[in-house]
Amino acid sequence: MKPIQSFTVDHTKLLPGLYVSRTDGDATTYDLRTRRPNAGDYMDNLTMHSLEHLFATVIRNGPHRDKILYFGPMGCQTGFYLICRDLPREEVKKEIFRVLQEILRWEGDMPGGSEKECGNFRNLSLEAGKAECRRYLNELMKRRITFEYEV
Repeated sequence: MKPIQSFTVDHTKLLPGLYVSRTDGDATTYDLRTRRPNAGDYMDNLTMHSLEHLFATVIRNGPHRDKILYFGPMGCQTGFYLICRDLPREEVKKEIFRVLQEILRWEGDMPGGSEKECGNFRNLSLEAGKAECRRYLNELMKRRITFEYEV
């Protein structure tokens, strides 16, 4: 069987960053790699779940809300996928920075943080979500973003 496209990237050399994983017509899948793969430093479920709630809420309420198809964690616990429709790469980059900064300023309750709204509502932490945002923003600031895997 032919490997899927994301398995063709050399994960032994991949660094945190922002990459285009694939393009399918007008939809582009972005790899928001918050951590280096296979380095022993993985997000725990609380962190992934919390950032998923925060990021998805902020981006789906932002200026490009109609072009956001999906945001969710990678099973390998080293990042997230963002799927957008008809949104230029530079706009996606600006939006990701805007979303991360807005999350860091978030003062309210955890979005979707009740039993009625979430299937595992006790496994959420605003502090953990903000910490991962801060970590990822720091990683992005260290690198030139080309959207290409540099491995």
